[in-house]
Amino acid sequence: MQLTALDWVVIALYFAVNLGIGFVSMRRASGNVGEFFLSGRNVSWWLAGTSMVATTFGADTPLVVTGLVYNSGIQGNWLWWSFALSGMLTVFFFAPLWRRAQVLTDMEFAEIRYAGKPASFLRGFRALYLALPVNTIIMGWVNLAMAKILALTLGFSKLEAVFVCLTVTLVYTAISGLTAVLWTDLVQFVLKMSMVILLAYYAVRGVGGMDALMQKVTASDAIRGTHTLAFFPHPGNAFFLSFLVLLSLNWWATWYPGAEPGGGGYIAQRIFSAKNEKHSLGATLWFNIAHYALRPWPWILTALVALVLLPTAGDKEGAYIQVMIRFLPPSLRGLMLAGFAAAYMSTIGTHLNLGASYLVNDVYRRFLVKENTERHYVNMSRLATLFCAVLSGVATYYMDSISAAWKFLIAIGAGAGLVFILRWFWWRVNAWSEIAAMLSAGFISLTLQSSAGMPVVRMLHGVDAMLPLAPLNTDDPHAFAWLMLITTGLTTLIWMTVTLCTAPEPDAKLQSFYNLVRPPALGWKRFAPASALAENTLRWNTLHWVLGFSMIYSALFAIGNLLFGRIADGLLLLVLSSACLAMLFRSLNRQNWSMFR
Repeated sequence: MQLTALDWVVIALYFAVNLGIGFVSMRRASGNVGEFFLSGRNVSWWLAGTSMVATTFGADTPLVVTGLVYNSGIQGNWLWWSFALSGMLTVFFFAPLWRRAQVLTDMEFAEIRYAGKPASFLRGFRALYLALPVNTIIMGWVNLAMAKILALTLGFSKLEAVFVCLTVTLVYTAISGLTAVLWTDLVQFVLKMSMVILLAYYAVRGVGGMDALMQKVTASDAIRGTHTLAFFPHPGNAFFLSFLVLLSLNWWATWYPGAEPGGGGYIAQRIFSAKNEKHSLGATLWFNIAHYALRPWPWILTALVALVLLPTAGDKEGAYIQVMIRFLPPSLRGLMLAGFAAAYMSTIGTHLNLGASYLVNDVYRRFLVKENTERHYVNMSRLATLFCAVLSGVATYYMDSISAAWKFLIAIGAGAGLVFILRWFWWRVNAWSEIAAMLSAGFISLTLQSSAGMPVVRMLHGVDAMLPLAPLNTDDPHAFAWLMLITTGLTTLIWMTVTLCTAPEPDAKLQSFYNLVRPPALGWKRFAPASALAENTLRWNTLHWVLGFSMIYSALFAIGNLLFGRIADGLLLLVLSSACLAMLFRSLNRQNWSMFR
């Protein structure tokens, strides 16, 4: 793809703006680790929420969505759409609780909720587990996406692409901490959202408009026997079992970055940075609306164009870039590459900052060097940021598929999600519960995906003849569904058994946790005052959760129906979404929770 001098000027200006924000924020971030990692806990809801959205909109996201559409049609997006149910749990059940906890990282939670050496071990273990293998895998697939983009557009090698992108992102992230990440996220979100909308417009126009696109997809479906434009799978569809598992189990049972049951990761980090509980609720609400309802359709439309033009593409994820090269006007190419850089940098910047916070606050400061100056810990945070960047670059060389890495992380966290929810609501959960859940989920999932799990696969084949006689592969819809079911069932059984066979946490620790966080009293009757038992906050939270996910799904499918010309259905769903939003804000106002009062 040829770039003009103007394109290069646009790209240079984009990077200059991001670096400028980093240098402006450097002095503030150097004060202490609270400023470096949480921007002084004084962030408004709209900035924190937009930063969450920008982080989940990585350079990898449009490419993964394209791969999902190729493999399963629009319905394949339920792999991540199902997490809207978990996201709304975080909004109404967990965001205020996290903000009350007053921790620097979500790893600190272990030592305010649990006591003794098991709590200390859990904090250090989870910090290392999430900062190194998990965070490295996430950044690795984001690097891979950017490497594919630059290889197809500018002819960069994987090494060159990763080096250039990581270096620029590392500079502003390391020198300025979360403050720069938040403000650059805002700039980056506006830019990348504008560009993917423009690309979808030119791509659809390039194949003759929406009606022509739908006709071509329908003709392709008739040949292949697929239902690409369906929002929901038919019972005979190979994806149907996966859909049932995703919608009934995946969203509450599986730990996944950005959609953790009970909150966590960079979502929790933004909650901690918010001004107060109201701003934390507003931030997570705005994030979920934008993430699930507003963003998907430009990616999906471009993916449909790719499917029509390149039905046998070898690299299905890279087909998105091929559409960009073919249809985007030369005058917009520099902006589009800057948009991809924005998508990349917002995700990588957040994960570098988050990984460094775990390594410094929850490992280095907690266990290695407990007493030193704030400046020392800020400097170590910058070194940790560099270390995380290097690891992510190495991981990229061992990856070929972004969606496969997505599914791998979903699978190794299956079954652990429930304990991350119940630890807030049931006093009996202890540190060993979390340890058992994390270890068993990873072990069972990896075993079933290897030759060691073949006896289980042969047994399942007698129940489901569609299951291939091979280790459970996440690329196969039936195998992925069974992998999730078995891992979740066994993991839940193990951690519940461990919980009931080990001693509960000391009463003094449980009482101090309840007094600090004030969770719903139903599962804390031994520690809650009578006035708290009478409040019944769970009832209101559940109502808000139902209204919230109903609003999001109605808006999501309203937009889809309107785009595909089903005007009556689209308008009806839009009215339903608006009604849910109005009822939600009315209820929040009554409880003095609204952000707009």
